[in-house]
Amino acid sequence: MNDGSASRLQQVLSDGVFAVTAECGPPRGANPEIIKKKGDLLKGFVDAVNVTDNQTAIVRMSSIAACVHLENMGLEPVMQMVTRDRNRIALQSDIMGAFSLGINNILCLSGDHQTFGNQPEALNVHDIDSMNLIRMVYTMREEGRDMSGFDLKMPPRMYIGAAANPFADPFDFRVIRLAKKIDAGADFIQTQCVYNMDRFKAWMNMAEEEGLTEKVHILAGITPLKSEGMARYMSKKVAGMDVPDNVIKRMAGVPKEKASNEGVSICLETIAELRDIKGVHGIHIMAIEWEEIVGEIVERAGLLPRP
Repeated sequence: MNDGSASRLQQVLSDGVFAVTAECGPPRGANPEIIKKKGDLLKGFVDAVNVTDNQTAIVRMSSIAACVHLENMGLEPVMQMVTRDRNRIALQSDIMGAFSLGINNILCLSGDHQTFGNQPEALNVHDIDSMNLIRMVYTMREEGRDMSGFDLKMPPRMYIGAAANPFADPFDFRVIRLAKKIDAGADFIQTQCVYNMDRFKAWMNMAEEEGLTEKVHILAGITPLKSEGMARYMSKKVAGMDVPDNVIKRMAGVPKEKASNEGVSICLETIAELRDIKGVHGIHIMAIEWEEIVGEIVERAGLLPRP
């Protein structure tokens, strides 16, 4: 049974240590060995592992089940939960169930629209949005009540995360939305992956001016590029992504067989710069299906050993 003690991620951030989290996508099937293999590649290199919730609207092993597999390996999971697939009853039920299994961290998201996936005819739910989900988890934790006002015998005391995209338009609204998520109860923020450092710094400056960096822990998103094609695809096809031309040109300027090495170099330079930005409390490495590179990045960035 979960004893309600602080999560490892919460402790690391509270202690002022520069945090490192990574991302892990569950398999399109019921084989637990796939998630365990990914866990082995991340173990010892990160403080916590996000487990995606049917990312890109494609059916996968449930986030809760995959979190438990990682937890049994000694890794600390961050359960991602989207509002696309569940109404408020199911959301609250799954949160309580997850906490009872020892899952202490949650990242609250809306989720990719079902038309992005391979079952576009599926109905979405969106009974509540991600902002309401944050507030719901906060109320359950702090007030010990569900959304109907019923007193919970054992509230799920989860460490609450939310996502932020500093690169979407309108730019001025980005910090307003961040403030709303903090007011709703977010303890930590994981951002969209950072390639446009100038824009990210401008966003951080605005957040600092509003006093937001004193209220929440911000982890900057990192995604190592494998190729010029990946850089161009992310620039043109991924909503809310900002990959500047100079990054694409840099990836194009090396032989194909060395492109992934260049991507890692860009990644390491980005991390070094992020560590000098006031208010950035860690990084979130999103290397989906390239988990083997995470350890190298963390080691070469000088972020070992982990606490």
